[in-house]
Amino acid sequence: MFFGITDIWTYVIGAFLIILLPGPNSLYVLTTAAQRGVRQGYRAAAGVFIGDTVLMVLAAAGVASLLRSTPILFNVVKYAGAGYLAWIGFQMLRGAWRSWRTPAAAQAAPAPQRSAENPLRKALVISLMNPKAILFFISFFIQFVDPAYGAPVLSFLILGTICQLFSVLYLSALIFGGTFLANQFRARRKLAAGLTSGVGALFIGFGARLATATLG
Repeated sequence: MFFGITDIWTYVIGAFLIILLPGPNSLYVLTTAAQRGVRQGYRAAAGVFIGDTVLMVLAAAGVASLLRSTPILFNVVKYAGAGYLAWIGFQMLRGAWRSWRTPAAAQAAPAPQRSAENPLRKALVISLMNPKAILFFISFFIQFVDPAYGAPVLSFLILGTICQLFSVLYLSALIFGGTFLANQFRARRKLAAGLTSGVGALFIGFGARLATATLG
């Protein structure tokens, strides 16, 4: 046992695979980097890091058992999160449709709504309003800490650091990959609009999945 962690290498492998699973958080970071550059991509990534930290604290505080024992609370969080993800998807589809129909010369002017959007706040809300991810993350996170260990805070800190390290590396790869693809597709306006439509459809799919999530 390593500082109260029952099986650290199983956790390392599991956390690595979980981070690699596609989801709304990583997809939003990738899209933000592709549309607005590296700096804004890292602002979105910061929102994900903060959201993950909040989930870790909630896991240590035992919120998973509260959600399981209070189905009404779970349903409120579930449907709010599903609605928010679907709304983001519809916004992306609407933006892609406008981009498709707008002449190329008219797109030289910057879109004011994009500059006003705060990617950190939006990524944070996406992270915190994903109830299925919350339950899965909390259930996975807590099972590697020995309840008899005298300093469980240290155990959770080590587990959280490992998870955040993987997240930094993965999101950084997505950010630079997204900006590279954006540069390649900059002159292909309709192709970019098609890709944005696909991302929007995925977000709507994420919302539909959350709406049908169960406590099991």
